[in-house]
Amino acid sequence: MAPQSKEGNIEQLMAELRQGNREAAGALTELLWPELRRLAAAQMKGERSNHTWQPTALVNELYLELINAKGLGSGGIHRNDKNAFLALAAHMMMRLLIHHARPLHRRVRRVPIVDEDKAPELAIQELSNIEDLLSGLAKIDPQLRTVVEMKVFEGRSLEEIGGQLGCSLRTIERRWTLAKHWLEKELG
Repeated sequence: MAPQSKEGNIEQLMAELRQGNREAAGALTELLWPELRRLAAAQMKGERSNHTWQPTALVNELYLELINAKGLGSGGIHRNDKNAFLALAAHMMMRLLIHHARPLHRRVRRVPIVDEDKAPELAIQELSNIEDLLSGLAKIDPQLRTVVEMKVFEGRSLEEIGGQLGCSLRTIERRWTLAKHWLEKELG
């Protein structure tokens, strides 16, 4: 039997993570460590210079959040499990940094009372709304969606995005500006 490819392994681990498997969270973190560390460093660029966390600590906090997740709804989003995981990781890192920046007395979590059966539906609906917005943007130009995902969810600079997409900085700046204006208009 041939060994499974890295991407195949990621797909399998993502399926297990969606079902709430804690070991899958650890395996994904280990498998994608360099990319998660890069994402954490990108997220930390905007933080104060004397921040008490370093990128490694942020990845460790992400791991703790992932193993405590009871499962992720599929939300119908399966186009690329690796990118989906990295986008989720970037979003969770941002939330962790915001939570960490709050004064201790404000860190108490206020949890609205929601019927447990409906909570996953609400989260899936939010993800679905985001996916609808990104799909609408992709109808205008698929590169717009890619730029938004790389900038917002992965924390990449416009220069990094241009390098990865093989475009000039000016082109990426125009796409980013157009995408921001379109999203602002759609969000009211």
